[in-house]
Amino acid sequence: MRQLVITSGKGGTGKTTVTAGFLALAWRAVSADADVDAPNLHLLLHPKVLEEKGFKGAKTVVKDPELCTECGKCEEHCRFQAIQNLTPDPFRCEGCGVCAYVCPVGALKLEEVETGRSIVSRTKYGPFSHARLYIGAEASGKLVTEVRKNAEKLGESEKLIIIDGAPGIGCPVIASLSGTDLTLIVAEPSVSGLHDLERVLGVARHFGVDALVCINKYDLCPEMTGEIAHYCLRENIDLIGKIPFDPAVLDVMEQERSVESLLQTEAGKVIEKVWDNVISRLFPDGRETL
Repeated sequence: MRQLVITSGKGGTGKTTVTAGFLALAWRAVSADADVDAPNLHLLLHPKVLEEKGFKGAKTVVKDPELCTECGKCEEHCRFQAIQNLTPDPFRCEGCGVCAYVCPVGALKLEEVETGRSIVSRTKYGPFSHARLYIGAEASGKLVTEVRKNAEKLGESEKLIIIDGAPGIGCPVIASLSGTDLTLIVAEPSVSGLHDLERVLGVARHFGVDALVCINKYDLCPEMTGEIAHYCLRENIDLIGKIPFDPAVLDVMEQERSVESLLQTEAGKVIEKVWDNVISRLFPDGRETL
């Protein structure tokens, strides 16, 4: 089983659109949305939820008032000011546990709290693992790991998992990238787009993940497209596609038409060519078929 992750140095570059196109072209791959902070792949896939359960990804302190002697050591040692007037504030608590450690009577303890929901669904393109992190909740990297574990279970009889990765370079991105076989970095033709490409490529190389690049809406700034192409050449990384800006893609989204309709646009036709390049890299011997 091979794992492909589509990622970018920031949100809004079009990686989810590319992912959806890939899923329609692969037809029976397992899909996963690893952007748990702001998931949107489900908007394109229209999944039917099969299983949903709470995910406990963080801890917070709770107090037993009957045991508390009001010695004040917990408040004195909390560096996050999460204990005010000897009362824990769950919104300030970082779950470090120092208050429970210094409490002489055991009046404080850490308890796991639910920070999101993990979801397993079915789509016309195959099984789908996704999740939803609660607003303001932490531990998104842990929830991404849960999403990938569920995808791997779903993909035991499949040959490919396609992951819509988290944007940026933080913990969710590390959880999205690590252990995968190939990443396609979707870049946009701007100064910040080149900088974001450099950052996420550094993360991929740190974890030993082979990388390819495509530029979305390349024709909006040909000058920056050229700079990104030169950067890829210097870094010995393959630039496998330049997707044009295509208003027809927005029409497909706004009208909630199928992903197949997306592939009929000019941008979609280029996405299909990018897919062919990705598949040849994932299965170089040509013997593996989806």
